[in-house]
Amino acid sequence: MPFVTVDGQALHYMDQGTGPAVLLAGSYLWDQAMWAPQIAALSQHYRVIALDLWGHGESGRMPEGMTSLNDVARQALALLDHLDIDRVTLVGLSVGGMWGVRLALSAPQRLNGLVLMDTYVGVEPEPTRQYYFSLFKQIEDSGEISPQLLDIVVPIFFRPGIDPQSALYQEFRAKLAALPADRLRESIVPMGRITFGRDDLLPRLAQLNPETTLLMCGDQDKPRPPSETQEMAELIGCPYVLVPEAGHISNLENPKFVTDALMKFLAERT
Repeated sequence: MPFVTVDGQALHYMDQGTGPAVLLAGSYLWDQAMWAPQIAALSQHYRVIALDLWGHGESGRMPEGMTSLNDVARQALALLDHLDIDRVTLVGLSVGGMWGVRLALSAPQRLNGLVLMDTYVGVEPEPTRQYYFSLFKQIEDSGEISPQLLDIVVPIFFRPGIDPQSALYQEFRAKLAALPADRLRESIVPMGRITFGRDDLLPRLAQLNPETTLLMCGDQDKPRPPSETQEMAELIGCPYVLVPEAGHISNLENPKFVTDALMKFLAERT
């Protein structure tokens, strides 16, 4: 797996397949492996790039001086420059959509299309923000995501009816439990504060191209409910699709539906 140095740190990414480029930008607390079903299918027809957020997967620690998701968008553009990719279709889920919109607004000439999944670019509702920040403080103080916190955090990402003994659920829980204290304190918690302390981009959504934008959301997504997706789609003037039987990580809970929707969107864009 290749790396590129950005802002003094090693950014880890996956680059598979040939053809028009697709950039997959994933959720907070997940690495690029979350896209495995989509990578397997899309890379048969496209050049698929997927990156690990700072402190996630095999990427290095969060660079010094990062203050907002605008930095992540700039760093992703640096990766595209490194790969000599002029134009890309960006698929961003959760925080990947939050910084993906920032990339789209700052460099619209670099995008063939934009898919925003299970995400929201308004400010975090204040009670939710305070709640997440309290969890970050507990993680920072203890240097671990304790079993008690895992019982709170892990279910957030899945539909309410998921079997907690399923491989998807248990593997995610085990990954979080294994995160070392330095990575949590230097990258995971600071990235979380940047994510949930983001500024409001709803007033700028009308600047996006509705003809080349699609929104998707798990029909049972709790942290980013479908009502937020509908609100953003109306502001952009673009279509949106609800993913049946899926929570926040909709691409893994209903991979075939999501992959089929992405293939259809890409076929129309490239």
